[in-house]
Amino acid sequence: MVFNSPTLSYSLLAPILIILSGALIGVLIEAFVGKTRRPAVQLSVALSSLVLALIQVIRIRDLSSTTAAMGSVVIDGPGLLFQGAILIIAIISIFLIADQDNFTASPAALPGSDEERQATQSGTVLTEIYPLTLFAVAGMLLFPIASDLITLFVALEVLSLPLYLMAGLSRHRRLASQEAALKYFLLGAFSSAFFLFGSAYLYGYAGTVSFAGIHAAVVGGTGNDVILLLGIAFVAIGLLFKVGAVPFHAWSPDVYQGAPTPITGFMAAATKVAAFGAMLRLFYTVLAEAQWQWRPFFMVIAIITMIFGSLVAISQRDVKRMLAYSSIAHAGFLLTGVIALNKAGLEASIYYLFAYGVATVGAFGIVTLVRDSSGEVSDLNRWAGLGKRSPWVASAFAFFLLAFAGIPLTSGFIGKFAIFSAAYESGATAVVIVGVLSSAIAAFFYIRVIVLMFFTDATEDGTSVVIPSILTRLTIFISLVITVALGVFPAPLLDFIKPLAIFIR
Repeated sequence: MVFNSPTLSYSLLAPILIILSGALIGVLIEAFVGKTRRPAVQLSVALSSLVLALIQVIRIRDLSSTTAAMGSVVIDGPGLLFQGAILIIAIISIFLIADQDNFTASPAALPGSDEERQATQSGTVLTEIYPLTLFAVAGMLLFPIASDLITLFVALEVLSLPLYLMAGLSRHRRLASQEAALKYFLLGAFSSAFFLFGSAYLYGYAGTVSFAGIHAAVVGGTGNDVILLLGIAFVAIGLLFKVGAVPFHAWSPDVYQGAPTPITGFMAAATKVAAFGAMLRLFYTVLAEAQWQWRPFFMVIAIITMIFGSLVAISQRDVKRMLAYSSIAHAGFLLTGVIALNKAGLEASIYYLFAYGVATVGAFGIVTLVRDSSGEVSDLNRWAGLGKRSPWVASAFAFFLLAFAGIPLTSGFIGKFAIFSAAYESGATAVVIVGVLSSAIAAFFYIRVIVLMFFTDATEDGTSVVIPSILTRLTIFISLVITVALGVFPAPLLDFIKPLAIFIR
């Protein structure tokens, strides 16, 4: 028996290894660094890890190798673009996460207990959030570059488990936060089970878990089509859960509302990039020849998701729930990029994911600033007159909403135009028509919030806008600048994406 040592190609895996190293260092910091110095040290380690990983992603572009870790990871242009987008969003988010006022001082204590009050009064800071964030980012980086079903599942769990924990760490409305974490965990476990079940079917169909082997089996057409269809359906359910598509969206509103707002923003932005990255790779490279089996299913899901998210968002009176249903609608818009199944659809999806992710982090950064004596105020009625009390904050939030609505001269307009054009080219006319109509419906509730902030008299209800810390300011400012730049000057990013947006099988 001969043992062959594995070839891992550490240089290609460097971004993930750097993030994992930073997370492990963060765990050691929790054990050995004093409480007073811990927050600054943890932030420095987390930020340094993210920046170094981003630099390494840029360097990898010049390497000729395309696979790593014995073929379980593929390094190509789209994979690097997804990794770069995730890291940039994580860098923006880490400044918002560093504002510790959003997190409970004692997660293990019962909500409202004496132990929790004592921890809060003593100034205890929750710094475990930094290594948890890095572990989630490591899973997100692996998810869109995995080239077999086992690696894809490992990445799914690595990115999901820290998010389940972080959803329950809110300082305010502790019971709602813990409820959100439990719902997210339970439904996430069901989605993982569906994914594994689908992976087993695909293995039974192709006799292998590698993407290349499954693609060869699909092209050869020698297997049982029923088993292939079941495998595609169950794997798709696992992925559609992560992006919050209807009818697998039930967790989104409660988790978005109950989780700490910085975590909500990070989760809504970065997780979508990772999940759609994996979905695009799977359906563009592995299952493209089986499109007649899955494309009608995805078209129905996309249409229902766009209509449902846009209509239900109108009736929401909580700004975080409104943004949750907005996120569901955007998942439907992004599914049109999967349905397009052409190079233009891939390019548009990458641009849309990055633009939407940055704007989402900025919007949730604004939400953290509107408070009263008991903490954040997310009731839309109490946002009335915000433009008169704090015109700059209201104007920034209004601009992010206009980007979500797809108004011209915003990044959202460019993204929607590009992704709908790609879908139209592929013949998905019905999806495009529904997408345009849903965008018009969505514009109504975005503009309604803007009218509420600027053209409604303020009420004397104790609501105010806190002066943001320098870290929160950085998050909002960077998000605003990128959103404006992508709306006014989209060509540089689109030109950068175009030559790289080619999957390697």
